[in-house]
Amino acid sequence: QVQVVESGGGLVQPGGSLRLSCAASGSIYNIYAMGWYRQAPGKQRELVASISGGRTIYADSVKGRFTISRDNAKNTAYLQMNSLKPEDTAVYYCNVVLGVRALWGQGTQVTVSS
Repeated sequence: QVQVVESGGGLVQPGGSLRLSCAASGSIYNIYAMGWYRQAPGKQRELVASISGGRTIYADSVKGRFTISRDNAKNTAYLQMNSLKPEDTAVYYCNVVLGVRALWGQGTQVTVSS
């Protein structure tokens, strides 16, 4: 069984930074991709960033501000978020793709407010 656990959310002022972590554990043989999604109240879940084989994809709204990275030895992905804006407020979810399976974490709240 595989578990996905996010951490690092919290309250930050506009212009501030946060670093999210996503750790996958359990019976893992090959992680194809890891990604971060977010869901704000009343809105659909949307892709923020993903990484697969060193290739990264970013939503237009976060390009130049967020950076996704991955430590393959630790089965962990990170999302460095800089220059945060109030519109970045959402629950951030980690998604791990294992072959034909896609697993989700429980989510971590990010609130950007003064």
